[in-house]
Amino acid sequence: MKKIAFIGSGSFGTALGVTLSKKGYQINMWDRSKETIEDINVKKENIKYLPNIVIPSNVFATCDLKESMDGCSIIVLAVPSHAVREVCKKIKEYVHMDAIIVNIAKGIEVETYKRLSEIIEEEIPNNPVVVLSGPSHAEEVAQDLPTTLVAASKDRQSAIEVQEVFTTSKLRVYTNDDIIGVEIGAAVKNIIALAAGVSDGIGFGDNTKAALMTRGMNEIKRIGVELGARKETFSGLTGVGDLIVTCTSGHSRNRRAGILIGKGYSYEDAAKEIGMVVEGVKACKAFYFLKKDLHVSMPITDALYDVLFNGKDPKYAVYELMTREKKDEIYY
Repeated sequence: MKKIAFIGSGSFGTALGVTLSKKGYQINMWDRSKETIEDINVKKENIKYLPNIVIPSNVFATCDLKESMDGCSIIVLAVPSHAVREVCKKIKEYVHMDAIIVNIAKGIEVETYKRLSEIIEEEIPNNPVVVLSGPSHAEEVAQDLPTTLVAASKDRQSAIEVQEVFTTSKLRVYTNDDIIGVEIGAAVKNIIALAAGVSDGIGFGDNTKAALMTRGMNEIKRIGVELGARKETFSGLTGVGDLIVTCTSGHSRNRRAGILIGKGYSYEDAAKEIGMVVEGVKACKAFYFLKKDLHVSMPITDALYDVLFNGKDPKYAVYELMTREKKDEIYY
């Protein structure tokens, strides 16, 4: 029986672990919280991150990294983006030489602007890395609602293996060799989703959100292509697909946090209210400075940065966006 390790037992990691356990795989989940470990092993439920979902008996949780990875041919990094480097440093001595590293976090490193796959390759250089991404809220994956993902990697055979392992009758996985495009689309859409939530929180309508999403996709394409991505990747699941679901769904923590910010919350208080990491905040800070270095125009990102970190009133930020210099509509 194939053994798969999940390093981190947040909502999406748990949902995927439950899904794979139903295929008969042995799932080992690591978490540093003893309470979460007990909930998974004894109560058979991840009460904090994925309540009301029964966890099968072939899912085992532990606080011991070595134990969680013993004999596992696939290691899934299911931690927030800011923790990826630290976790890789901790696990690399336990990673089997033939294991595939799968990353499901979405973001870039604030300090270096490096994509998460680049960080993993730096810390664990001898193992293939696959990024698994797409429009996929954990709650719906756990409920076996039809969902599609993309497995992206420089190593095609590893992407195909991940596709085979993760595909079920309710979870369809495609492959893509444009790992840059997949990662950038996944990271920047969180910025746009946070902005869409702010718009909702202010009380603006569907017209506003449609404009944010459409012009936001232009920003995703601009920065993505500048970083080496293929433009067509952003028309796919990890571009427009992920953007749609994250900007419109009630499951989206970025949108939910944005709604609170639009109502007057600080981003710190909004994150506390949500109770989970809001990746759009970190992504906004990282891409704000990265796009400056690259001289890429990202006005929605600029506006959101001012709201989050400079105390600008959200309504005034929208006013400034609407009254910028007139121009032709040009799609990147």
